[in-house]
Amino acid sequence: MRSGFVTFVGRPNVGKSTLLNQILGEKVSIVSDKVQTTRSQIRGVLNLDEGSGGPAQVVFVDTPGIHKPRTPLGDRLNATASSAVRDVDVVCLLVDATMPIGRGDRFIAEKVPKDAVLVVNKVDRASPEQVLAQLSAASEFGLESYFPVSARTGDGVDDLVQHLVSRLPEGPQYYPEGMTSDQPDAIWVAELVREQLLAVTRDELPHSIATRVTELEWPYIRVEIMVERDSQKGIVIGHKGAVLKEVGSKVRAQLREGAYLELQVVVRKDWQRRPADLDDLGF
Repeated sequence: MRSGFVTFVGRPNVGKSTLLNQILGEKVSIVSDKVQTTRSQIRGVLNLDEGSGGPAQVVFVDTPGIHKPRTPLGDRLNATASSAVRDVDVVCLLVDATMPIGRGDRFIAEKVPKDAVLVVNKVDRASPEQVLAQLSAASEFGLESYFPVSARTGDGVDDLVQHLVSRLPEGPQYYPEGMTSDQPDAIWVAELVREQLLAVTRDELPHSIATRVTELEWPYIRVEIMVERDSQKGIVIGHKGAVLKEVGSKVRAQLREGAYLELQVVVRKDWQRRPADLDDLGF
């Protein structure tokens, strides 16, 4: 069988996590319109049988968006994304069809190998002229191949996947059949809580939130939500606990029936600027 690793890299909000979820046909990476939503390398596993382009196993690696860091957390997210380019079989550089190619795209393009695949995403939101202009502009990178896709609708995704499989060497099955992600349950639940907090609190404090599971013994799950200031704690809790109730309800809807979810908000002052706190939180 063919098997190997494919990494997605690009600026924040180009749709890397949405593309991963579309390819796998299920949600393995949280999605938000906020930058720095993805904070770690997330692996999604695609198994293909002989009738669908296989046998093959593709291990996709979703990464944080590469950006100009303003905090030690930003530095670590960039390092996480950059390290994912090494020791993989194929690198996919994603750009946004609706946004001009910018310095950020060029900076990342300099970091990827020349046999990388350029993926122009969000073609469903762009005119044909925009897509052609973006493909033409991206040709300056001199990469191996170019694919216009829509991670949201799935347009062009099958062609991209077939190409990526053709690039993989013969190899072993790295993950068992039926496994679609290597994320532990505790990490996944914490990420679901953070995703819903990003959606509910909108632009008020996206970067200041961190989440982690401190207890998980089914059906009881306790999640700690960290913010940087006392004023942010009030925003996360909401009037009479309304925000926490809404977040908890939306997260439970994505868990197995019967889950009991407890959310606790704590203040850890300037955690994203303190290396000791970043170490403790696993960044």
